[in-house]
Amino acid sequence: MKHSVITGGAGFIGSHLAEALLARGDHVTALDDESTGTPDNLSAAAAHFNFRYVKGSVTDRELIRRLTATADEIYHLAATVGVSLLAEHPVQTLENNVAATGVLLEEIRREQARERRIKFFFASSHEVYGKNPRPEWSEDDDLCFGPTEMMRWSYGAAKAIGEFLTLAYRREHGLPTVIGRIFNVVGPRQSGAFGTALPRFVEAALAGGPLIVHDDGLQVRCFAHVADVVRAILLLMDSDRAEGGVFNVGSDEPIAILDLAKKVVALVNPQATIQFRSFNEVYPPDMEDCRRCVPDISRLRNTVGYFPRYGLDEILREVSAWKHGQI
Repeated sequence: MKHSVITGGAGFIGSHLAEALLARGDHVTALDDESTGTPDNLSAAAAHFNFRYVKGSVTDRELIRRLTATADEIYHLAATVGVSLLAEHPVQTLENNVAATGVLLEEIRREQARERRIKFFFASSHEVYGKNPRPEWSEDDDLCFGPTEMMRWSYGAAKAIGEFLTLAYRREHGLPTVIGRIFNVVGPRQSGAFGTALPRFVEAALAGGPLIVHDDGLQVRCFAHVADVVRAILLLMDSDRAEGGVFNVGSDEPIAILDLAKKVVALVNPQATIQFRSFNEVYPPDMEDCRRCVPDISRLRNTVGYFPRYGLDEILREVSAWKHGQI
């Protein structure tokens, strides 16, 4: 039986990953500081005899040392996420997203020196591409950040540093690693509190509106179901071919944000209205929006045979039903 440790385990993606790992027979430890995650997300996992929950920080080296001493795999999902949190707590965002990765990698290296092999998954982000102008982003593309005065780009820069650290530990110490650049993920348990468009729109429509669309609404995104993303992560971690690689993880079905809002209105509440608001009416002037964010997932497909199983319409129906309390 594998012992799998999930940092950020009480979060949206982490809680779904915990259930998937338990279902395949792993012993699972979920670690979370509850800054954005909640133990309520783990209510199903908590009833399982192979599950343990630990409240704590990934920057607590002694705690991480105890967890890595028995771990076989570590899924590092813990991060301070969302444009809202970045705008309000930039220092916390940077410290959590850089320091925690370094602590984990060093403790894994210590265990490897004792001839214990721990496989490491680093959850990076599409934010590493910054504002690359290409219509689709592939893993070999340049990273194009804005100026440091624009705090918006610090999250992506921090995730890029995490990737560099992960690859450096692999090169210098031979650590078994996989990096997944995760694009927009949606599904049950997700809150719109941190600025994510789809759950925010559904919540607004259920409340009678209005749905707030930033600027002209022509920004383009792709939305992947959390079950698809979890499946992709597990496929990558189970593949020898994926070891040492960097992979886009998400959906490649693009939609403009305004069209998404219209879909939500039609499905959830046809009486709800849509209002346009400038991005910088909502966020500080050093927060810059990204016009297009579409992944090329061919490397993921060719390496592990991944294809998304959920289309956008099915995702919208499921998120709406969950928000209604039906599932």
